[in-house]
Amino acid sequence: MLNGLLDPLGFEFMRNALAMGVLLGILCAVVGSYMIVQQMSMMGDMISHSVLAGLPVAVFLGLPLSIGALVAGVISTIVLSGIESQSRLKIDSVMALVLASFLAIGTTLVTVLPGANRIDVMHVLFGNILGVTRSDLILTFGITILILIAVWLFYKELLFYTFDPIGAQAGGMPVRWYYLGIVTAISLTVVANLQTVGVLLMIAMLVAPGMTAYLLVKELHQMMVMGAGLGALSGIVGMYLSYYLDIPSGSAIVLVAFGLFLLAFLFSPSQGLLTQSEMKRQLADRLRGLTRSP
Repeated sequence: MLNGLLDPLGFEFMRNALAMGVLLGILCAVVGSYMIVQQMSMMGDMISHSVLAGLPVAVFLGLPLSIGALVAGVISTIVLSGIESQSRLKIDSVMALVLASFLAIGTTLVTVLPGANRIDVMHVLFGNILGVTRSDLILTFGITILILIAVWLFYKELLFYTFDPIGAQAGGMPVRWYYLGIVTAISLTVVANLQTVGVLLMIAMLVAPGMTAYLLVKELHQMMVMGAGLGALSGIVGMYLSYYLDIPSGSAIVLVAFGLFLLAFLFSPSQGLLTQSEMKRQLADRLRGLTRSP
């Protein structure tokens, strides 16, 4: 048993991948918690697809892909906010339009801009955590620390804005800046995840740990802490499953995260499907006992 845990650690790529999995599990849970309570989950999906528009531009200009992805993600949310505020369209319709449009821009620029065809589209879509380097780890660590510090410094303001945005605006809070901050945090998380699980599996890691924690705890800070632990656990277990079963690493991590969610969905003490059914049955038995007693 112990050898099975230690053997993969003899390879540098596994050590890097495990460290990346832990960092991203923590990062996704913290950012995803705000997305879930604000009902912005599909915002993460839109941004994760929109970043593709920035990758060929970054290659053409000789910039890091992460810069192009971040700029494209923020621009897509600015476009979304502008269309929504200046029209009667529902936000889900605008999200679908922006997602498809930025995706189309990205695939077009890959074929038009010189040198952009060097981008490995399959790698971007599905990720490759086994290929992370020390520089990737440093970048992700920096993003994680930055976002954790921001959440710690502005937790009370973010809590107020998250649960009562109208009251926060009436109280004089710069709600647009908080909205932009959350969107930027989502974009940074997407950038960090591109190397690991890719665009198509991105949204699962952003919401699965937070959703699992949401079924188990009641407070936002508890949700972030527990979600971070579950996200890190998903990264570690997923990497070991990928190593021993020879399955895609990103998919393994997401499947572990989904498995943990299913366990919470079924067995959560307060909200589990099976536990609630059992509680209802016990309550019904007690009520029948009371009605039969003289």
